[in-house]
Amino acid sequence: MTELSIPDATGSENPEALPDATRRKVLTAATAIVGGAGVAAASIPFIASMMPSERARAAGGPVDANFARLEPGEQLTVEWRGRPVWILRRTEAMLKTLEDPGHLKNLVDPDSKVRSQQPAYARNAFRSVKPEYLVLVPICTHLGCVPTFRPDVAPRDLGPDWHGGYFCPCHGSKFDFAGRVYRNVPAPTNLVIPPHRYVIPTLVRIGEDPRGTA
Repeated sequence: MTELSIPDATGSENPEALPDATRRKVLTAATAIVGGAGVAAASIPFIASMMPSERARAAGGPVDANFARLEPGEQLTVEWRGRPVWILRRTEAMLKTLEDPGHLKNLVDPDSKVRSQQPAYARNAFRSVKPEYLVLVPICTHLGCVPTFRPDVAPRDLGPDWHGGYFCPCHGSKFDFAGRVYRNVPAPTNLVIPPHRYVIPTLVRIGEDPRGTA
């Protein structure tokens, strides 16, 4: 390390050549300068850590999701306001199930009457703007677990009335391919449909409704 050289008032750079009182003042000043520089350098990452990141600043805003490569029967996950959002591209078979009277009788709220669970434009049999695509927040309305995607029909563990959908492994709640809750399970309401609008046919903006407001 390069030694710090501080001249005195006479121009001398050697503290040992100075009187004791003057030498003490010079050394004290040098220590303060070096210490101050160290504090300033150490404070830079601390100050940076207090500044909000791009991710934090954008946490409350809309999020765009491009699903151009999503195949029928597949879904993708994006994050919005710190929560997961699933986008499912439903098959023709999935869509037919959602309007089947035999299936509807197994649901608590098949007509989406609980208004807080979806925007007005998603109060339909498919709970979506476009029937083919489902956009929902996969957080169980019982105790907040994340359900699993179960597209299999009538599996042994879920019974013959299961036409595919979402199953919560925490306490057994079941939801169909529109996020509507089954009867006789712990979850009281359907899964939440967030505000969303389509910017282009294969890109959806989550957090903004069709009128362009959050």
